[in-house]
Amino acid sequence: MSTADIVIAALRTGYERLAELVTNFDEDALAGPSAASEWDIAQVLSHLGSGAEIMTNTIQLTLDGKPPAGSDFNQNVWARWDSSSRQEQAAGFLVWNEKLTTLFESLSDDQRENLRIELGYLPAPADVATVARMRLSELTYHSWDVRSASDPAATLDADAVPQMLQTVTDLSWVSKPANLNGQRAVLTVVTSDPATKFSLRLDDPVSIDPTPADDADGSLTLPAESWLRLVAGRLAPDHTPATLELTGPITLTTLRQVFPGY
Repeated sequence: MSTADIVIAALRTGYERLAELVTNFDEDALAGPSAASEWDIAQVLSHLGSGAEIMTNTIQLTLDGKPPAGSDFNQNVWARWDSSSRQEQAAGFLVWNEKLTTLFESLSDDQRENLRIELGYLPAPADVATVARMRLSELTYHSWDVRSASDPAATLDADAVPQMLQTVTDLSWVSKPANLNGQRAVLTVVTSDPATKFSLRLDDPVSIDPTPADDADGSLTLPAESWLRLVAGRLAPDHTPATLELTGPITLTTLRQVFPGY
């Protein structure tokens, strides 16, 4: 299987897992809080649904040989979703995520390998694997936002985690080095499922070094999905696995402050 095949398969698994929940949500459930503190469940689904509609349009325009839609298209999509009822947002999520997933699945082997998609916010058109991986990350984090609201032990979808690890290379836009309050440290990060080992440099900027440091100040050992949730601001105390181990001068509270979420 190609990388694109693997990511698209993970998209299908993640979507169907969340869709199974959404189809059973009543109005009260949709109005309930999500782990995304500023959104209720329906608003998370609206975010995922509108994003799926926009990405579907973007890919289809590429397949049709047409230029990307202007910014007005996105604004109109968001306005329509924002004005919809909670039940409409949930139903729309199911419709548009199915359309997007099916569109990815319909791509031929040649398209999965050679198609380049203009997203408008990247310096160059991206291949299918990259675009699908971006969507997988969005879907996986926000699926967790929905599921963890009622299940403190919820984890990120296992099929998505290996692919998402490949996207967490630049921490400059998700970290707040000012929250280190002058502390500096290098931690050796050791993950499981899958097993990885690298250095987390807590400095300004905060960065990752794929080579473990010989002179690390401490270590952080945790499941890979928990590492992903940490850097995305989703590792609150009630969602932290008991297997996490941290040594050295930096506390877990400080790490949470360095990665406040986005």
